[in-house]
Amino acid sequence: MAMTLRQLQYLVAIVETGSFTRAADRLHVSQPALSRQLQILERSCGGPLIERNVRPIIPTPLGRAILPHARAALVEIDRATSAALRVVGVHGGELRLTTLHSISLGVLPAVLGVWRRLHSGVRLSLTEKLYDSELQLTMAAGQADVAIGPPPMDWAGALFPLDAEEFVVVLAADDPLDWPPGCRLPLSALAGREWVHFTEPNGLSRILDHACAGAGFQPRIAVRTQQTAAALQLALAGVGPTLLPANMIPTNHVARVFLLDPPVRRSLAAYTRGRPDALTAAFIDVLTEHARPLPAHVAALAGLSATPPPGTPDPVRPTDGPANPPG
Repeated sequence: MAMTLRQLQYLVAIVETGSFTRAADRLHVSQPALSRQLQILERSCGGPLIERNVRPIIPTPLGRAILPHARAALVEIDRATSAALRVVGVHGGELRLTTLHSISLGVLPAVLGVWRRLHSGVRLSLTEKLYDSELQLTMAAGQADVAIGPPPMDWAGALFPLDAEEFVVVLAADDPLDWPPGCRLPLSALAGREWVHFTEPNGLSRILDHACAGAGFQPRIAVRTQQTAAALQLALAGVGPTLLPANMIPTNHVARVFLLDPPVRRSLAAYTRGRPDALTAAFIDVLTEHARPLPAHVAALAGLSATPPPGTPDPVRPTDGPANPPG
């Protein structure tokens, strides 16, 4: 007799809850029905799958051998259900996103807030990576539906360009730098400073080094951090200047923020493996409309317009990580 998905679901629930009673409550079935289906499954498998004389219930060696496959089968069924819902509309299902840590802090919060208000029935999952090459690997493996990051050079799927991110220098509110508000700041003006930098696993490390090299100096280090959000807090506390995407600066922080001359920008795009279905296309529409590379409140802090003039050069366009990341 072939095992069924329902029987596998019952086995997983019994092991995870450690109790027939709790498993029956979780699955909204009667305990006798649960027990009967497990016995049928055990006959199909050729032996007992759980130890009934211990509390909490634990699997037998045969049960432990079957459990990973049972869980994998249930995950695939859930994915198939989500896929079906996504084909018929944008009111249910699951959307899996992958992006870089800095983008999840800067670009995505406002976008996901709008998305949830429009599509509250859609489950979202978000995985964050250190390097843009990891986004491509995640997408190629089928582990995400949409990637948001620097546009890959050789992507065979669909690509949707977004506005480029603008980077800013962040200083504490009482920093003594003598520079007029409303004027773009050359990084060379901070050549003598000790910086809040990033440890190598954070791709912003390369962007900061690249920008400083273009200004003719190598940054001295006050402290390194892997956490992008920590770099902002350290700069606000007066540890040293740092370089961050403008959309990471919260509206409730008082800081000295400077746009740069020449500008430091990062090209961004959303990309998918193939033609987007209805749900994915709806998300990309919201992303394109609500991603803010230079929020108005940051432009106000810098004393400049939020919209760069047409034809502004884009001299610094490093990716958020090395072409061949370690490991």
